[in-house]
Amino acid sequence: MAESLLLPVVEGLAGKAADALVQTVTRMCGLDEDRQTLERHLLAVQCKLANAEERSQTNAYLRSWMEKLKAVAYEADDVLDDFQYEALRRKAQIGKSTSRKVLSYVTCRSPLLFRFAMSRKLKGVLEKIKELVEEMNMFGLENSGNREGPQLPWRQTHSKLDESTNIFGRDDDKEGVVKLLLDQQDQQNVQVLPIFGMGGLGKTTLAKMVYNDQDVQQHFQLKMWHCVSDNFDVIAIVKSIIELATNERCDLSDNIELLQKKLDGTIGRKRFLLVLDDVWNEEKRMWDDELRPLLCSVGGPGSVILVTCRSKQVASIMCTIKPHELAFLGEEDSWELFSKKAFSNGVEQQAELVAIGRKIVNKCGGLPLALKTMGGLLSSKQQVQEWKAIEETNIGDNVGVFPKDYEMQKDMLIQLWMANDFIREEGMMDLTEKGELIFHELMSKVELENISGLFDGKAPLRTLLAPSRIYQDFNRLPHVSLRALHWQSMYANFKVVNAKHLRRHDDGPEKAHTSLSFWM
Repeated sequence: MAESLLLPVVEGLAGKAADALVQTVTRMCGLDEDRQTLERHLLAVQCKLANAEERSQTNAYLRSWMEKLKAVAYEADDVLDDFQYEALRRKAQIGKSTSRKVLSYVTCRSPLLFRFAMSRKLKGVLEKIKELVEEMNMFGLENSGNREGPQLPWRQTHSKLDESTNIFGRDDDKEGVVKLLLDQQDQQNVQVLPIFGMGGLGKTTLAKMVYNDQDVQQHFQLKMWHCVSDNFDVIAIVKSIIELATNERCDLSDNIELLQKKLDGTIGRKRFLLVLDDVWNEEKRMWDDELRPLLCSVGGPGSVILVTCRSKQVASIMCTIKPHELAFLGEEDSWELFSKKAFSNGVEQQAELVAIGRKIVNKCGGLPLALKTMGGLLSSKQQVQEWKAIEETNIGDNVGVFPKDYEMQKDMLIQLWMANDFIREEGMMDLTEKGELIFHELMSKVELENISGLFDGKAPLRTLLAPSRIYQDFNRLPHVSLRALHWQSMYANFKVVNAKHLRRHDDGPEKAHTSLSFWM
């Protein structure tokens, strides 16, 4: 439903209303009191909007109210954009000649005329949103802060390695990590070895290779695998480890003292290997004060905790051994991985396809997940023009900008592709049809998960890839309009790409991979 997109819009507007650029201009224009009123109303709406969205499915009046709110939200967005644009325009004009400054007072950009125009616009938006807030207060909506939202199941992984799968370019990594694990045999304290690197490099795959290595299997008396993901819950982790060690369900209460005694009795002095896969927690206190004392107080000499994580900060917080940073694949390993996928369904390695494939491999920048995805996508394409179309299309840009586990709708995603000109007409197939085709290709590969099992365009989807580095950089920016970014590009190394798409300009080879992760 379209209303499900309204909450992030209102959240963004509240942030934009509090933006320093907006405040600077509203103060200069004597409109800061109105800006503060708008911010308060937006925050009030934001608190109750989740409940409104939920109830609107059975309440036609609420649906109508939300449609009005959406229209006012877009109007408010335009007004705040104007303030940001004006702030940056004035900043860009600092240092211009006195004559040009005087001339500006009698042009369409006269500060006096701007003040009158924006006063009228802002007050108009305020009147509308005040009416909507008054209506909202009559609905008896609950504050989202007092309601516990539905918990999405976190990502799960397992230790089983598919023997039929070819793994390219990771033999040296495996040998190095295995050696590090075995070399800890005389260490009396539990050692922690992180494997870190960006999403899609194959950290979990490497951990599986190490976990299932014959020497590792023989060396450790007890081996356990737990996927942490976003759920860094100490009690849940300890319970899971107890269950893994005993092969029985742990029915103990959440009393941490009881769990510690059970853990100690279960593992005792056995030399163990524990894999904590996909750790995201960056709070040092959570590890140092809560989980580490429990896990590192058990086990015999040579016990090791192997951690996989994306964040270098997570690795530095948890490590007792120098972390192993996973690198991008080399050119030949990249080609082997890609071609194994792309030419697996009877697609012949003709010269033109190989040439196009090499270009696609270069765009993937040595990222295994990108190589597998693009290779799998092309495995059903036998025509040169189909390969060229995919080589020229940056479809992944509109998946990479969503956060990990973000829910979206198929129709919305296809419209974003069309709006950003990522889809181009091909023969008799229109843009929507081509979008549907690409969507189903992505669903059959790795990037999207269908939550409801339906493909009606309204069914919620969830991203499987974590947000790219560019998404994270974008979220660190203040809420700045596209027009404002046109001016801000004079002061920061950003530009607008395809009207609504941000890409960061980086120069070094390491930074080039940053932008490639976004392309994926």
